[in-house]
Amino acid sequence: MKENGIKLQNIVKKFDDITAVDDLSFEVEAGELFGLLGPNGAGKTTTIKILTGLLKPTSGEAKVGGYDLKKSIGKIKEMIGVCPQEPAFYPYLTGRENVELFGNLHGMSKTKIKERAEELLAKVGLVEGATRKAGKYSGGMVRRISLVMALINDPDIAFLDEPTVAMDVQSRRATWDFIRDLKTQGKTVVLTTHYIEEAEMLCDRVGIIDRGKLIALNTPKALMAEYDAKDLEDVFIKITGRKIRE
Repeated sequence: MKENGIKLQNIVKKFDDITAVDDLSFEVEAGELFGLLGPNGAGKTTTIKILTGLLKPTSGEAKVGGYDLKKSIGKIKEMIGVCPQEPAFYPYLTGRENVELFGNLHGMSKTKIKERAEELLAKVGLVEGATRKAGKYSGGMVRRISLVMALINDPDIAFLDEPTVAMDVQSRRATWDFIRDLKTQGKTVVLTTHYIEEAEMLCDRVGIIDRGKLIALNTPKALMAEYDAKDLEDVFIKITGRKIRE
């Protein structure tokens, strides 16, 4: 079985005089659904970009799937899937054509691409919508096709950066089921979100970050018990004195 855990050690990322990620250390166990929770600007997306090779850390070490981030980024990219916060698709292609393009980029066979695309499009409720130009998609449809594109290669590790932003309640809950299914398949999932209920419902453990620093790490229930809090928002308030969505 492939090693598909993640380990960060003292990761720092600076942009000029701004420290976006500040001495971040934590581990994600293989097969775990791990949540990064925090307000906008906390450093969640920067952390994801570092772990997926889109940004180089200023300092620190990390391993993804057992591979060193600095030495083996090519190996890492073969085993991960990334659903970015910002849409990354060709608007003049249909949803299905975008998915097939990503499958081709991963070197998948045409037969495998078709089988995998049909499976994933059905799971996110986009079989009919897949024939429309992606540039005509609603915000919720964009997030769903982004998930399919991220997972077309059946990755061992999935990074999902705010995957349910702009979704209606029904689509969001369907996506929750989709994400849970990844865990049952033995995938390691890193989920960033500022939706409190999403983290509480889905995650095995949660790392709460603020201003680039890890300020709490445990299961949602354990964190709420430790801080005598009614939810993770209350945990954040008791640590920082403000709300996550402020």
